[in-house]
Amino acid sequence: MENSAQLAGAESASNVQSVAELTQALRDGGYLADRGLATTLYVGLTLDRPILIEGEVGVGKTEVAKTLASILGRRLIRLQCYEGIDTNQALYEWDYARQMLYIRALSQRELDADDSVEKLFGPRFLLERPLLEAVRAGRQAVLLIDEIDRADDEFEAFLLEVLSDFQITVPEVGTIRAEAPPLVILTSNRTRELHDALKRRCLYHWVDYPDPEREVAIVLTRAPGVSEALTRKVVAAVNRLRSLDLAKPPGVAETIDWVRTLEVLGETDLDARTVSDTLGAVIKERDDLDLARRHLDRIGSGG
Repeated sequence: MENSAQLAGAESASNVQSVAELTQALRDGGYLADRGLATTLYVGLTLDRPILIEGEVGVGKTEVAKTLASILGRRLIRLQCYEGIDTNQALYEWDYARQMLYIRALSQRELDADDSVEKLFGPRFLLERPLLEAVRAGRQAVLLIDEIDRADDEFEAFLLEVLSDFQITVPEVGTIRAEAPPLVILTSNRTRELHDALKRRCLYHWVDYPDPEREVAIVLTRAPGVSEALTRKVVAAVNRLRSLDLAKPPGVAETIDWVRTLEVLGETDLDARTVSDTLGAVIKERDDLDLARRHLDRIGSGG
């Protein structure tokens, strides 16, 4: 019965007819999107356009794609970008271990056959990586290209070509085309500026830190059962932390972690001692910890 309800919910969400319906579907899936973000997502879904979401670390950019995949009943395919990522790691690779076992199992006559190379580099030995997997899945997938700003310029240019055509050529197999494009979500923490060509290909939205009331609502949605009174104190403290000159200001994810930490410890207030004891849930850099501890009275409930 539960699976049937989930499938029915996904089917309903996949046929959203307005921004308001998508906003509600996201909320039902545990993600509180403002109207600007919901509008961008709705247009991207309707026009089959990739969506580039930029913002500070921890504001929920990756979670957008996860929630969309869930409410739309699609498979989430994630390509995590990093410095030095190359096309093979994003597209496909050959399963060399299985190919070697296959060669050893063949007789000399089979090795000399005209189709031996064709069999060796056939679909059975092709390892799909995220981009090829997404092209084959088409409309059944949400492709998350996470932290595109961490990849280099060459990979970004290659990615632009793939997103333009949604087809991939494997020389030994042929050209594989998507019957319908997947929904593509790209995220960036803006550690470097992306090229205009990629931005022009995408719809764009900037996700900022939420205002305190929205952040309280997000925490209560993502961590149901936590104290609203404590959540409000934590959100206020997190906003005071963000006002400090921190190298890595806490995001919403850290706010949720801090509330959960305090709940586990049975704390109901945020005095200087409690803040000092639990800062590791929200601050993840030594210099930032030192700076925060110099402002404990300001951060806590009396701040």
